[in-house]
Amino acid sequence: MGYAFGVDEVAGALADPVRREILLMLRDETLTAGQIAGRFSISRPAVSRHLRVLRDAGLVHDTADGRRRVYTLDTGPLEELTGWLGRLTRPSGWQHHFDALETEVHRTRRSRLAGERLAKEGLAGARDRLGGDRLAGDRLAEVKPLTEETA
Repeated sequence: MGYAFGVDEVAGALADPVRREILLMLRDETLTAGQIAGRFSISRPAVSRHLRVLRDAGLVHDTADGRRRVYTLDTGPLEELTGWLGRLTRPSGWQHHFDALETEVHRTRRSRLAGERLAKEGLAGARDRLGGDRLAGDRLAEVKPLTEETA
């Protein structure tokens, strides 16, 4: 995936709610360590440790701006975790085959019911057109075949 950071480091960094909140804060803007720490009720050294874990996992980058550290979000390492989660949540090979079988069963039932309904409607419609309860064969015998002379 191009990143040297593993799924374990990224997942470990995301395991803490404070670190997840920091990532959400950095999603919209770059912030200094002091701005990040000011939004939490925990100590500045505790926030600093959280930032270090995020930095070590590759999820944030810091740059020096004078005496301040400015943090930015890097979502690149999340791609490998997202890929792994996708494989985990994707149906197994058998599940895919079972889903296809279920679809085919529903399709067959629908077409069978539609065919039966058309057959019933077709017989009833033909009976109505041919004179009610009278046998269709008698009525059909009365119909002259279409020839070039009658056309």
